[in-house]
Amino acid sequence: MSIKFKKLNNSIIKCKKCPRLIRFSKKISKEKRKQNINEVYWGKPVTGFGDQNAKLIIIGLAPAAHGGTRTGRAFTGDKSGDFLFKCLKAAEISNKAKSTSISDGLKLKKTYITNILKCVPPADKPLIEELNNCAIHFNDEISNLKNLKVIISLGKVAFDNCIKFYKKKYSLNKKKFIFKHGVKIDLPNGITLIPSYHPSPRNVNTKIINLKMMTDLFIKAKKLSNF
Repeated sequence: MSIKFKKLNNSIIKCKKCPRLIRFSKKISKEKRKQNINEVYWGKPVTGFGDQNAKLIIIGLAPAAHGGTRTGRAFTGDKSGDFLFKCLKAAEISNKAKSTSISDGLKLKKTYITNILKCVPPADKPLIEELNNCAIHFNDEISNLKNLKVIISLGKVAFDNCIKFYKKKYSLNKKKFIFKHGVKIDLPNGITLIPSYHPSPRNVNTKIINLKMMTDLFIKAKKLSNF
C-alpha cells in the first residue's frame, strides 16, 4: 500500500467528526447480531479498498451495520455485497464471487470500492452535516486514484453526493443531473459517472436490478476505462 493511501486510511479510521455515527457503530458492535454474537466487530469507520491504480471506482452510501461495520471492509459480509461480487466476478473484475472477510484473498482488477459515508448511520439515513464531514475523505480517495476514468454510484444518495462533490470542486453549471440507471454523465477531467440501482436485497427481490443488468453495467464501465 502506498504512503498516501496509508495516511488516508489512518485518517479515516481515526476520524471522530460525527459523534452520532461513532456512538451508533459502537452500539452495533456491542449488541451484535445473533448469528455473529461470537465475532469481534470492527466498529470503526470503514476505508475503501482495491487496486490503487484503479481506473474504476464503485461508490456506495455507507457500510452495512452487520457487513462492513462488522468485517471492516466495504460490501463485505452482507447480502448487498454478496450480489455485488457475483456481478463483479461475472464481469471479470473480482477474483472471487463472494466477499466474506478482510483475509479472504479477494482482489479487484483496476477497481476501487468505497462509500460516500465511512460509518453506518442509524436507519441508513445520514445527516447532511455527516455527509459534508465525510466529503474530505472522498476527495482524498479521488485525488489518490491518478488513473481514474469511470465512477459507478450505487443508489441515488451516492449519486447525489457524488454530483454535489463535483459541483463544489469544479463549479459546474446549474445543469440538473438526473439519476437513471446505466446512463453516461461526463464530469470534469475526463471522468465518466454511471449511476446504478443499489444492489440491496429489496431491489434484487423486486427485480429492479438483476445479475445481468449489473454485470452488463460493469462490462460497460470496463470498456470505457480501457481495461
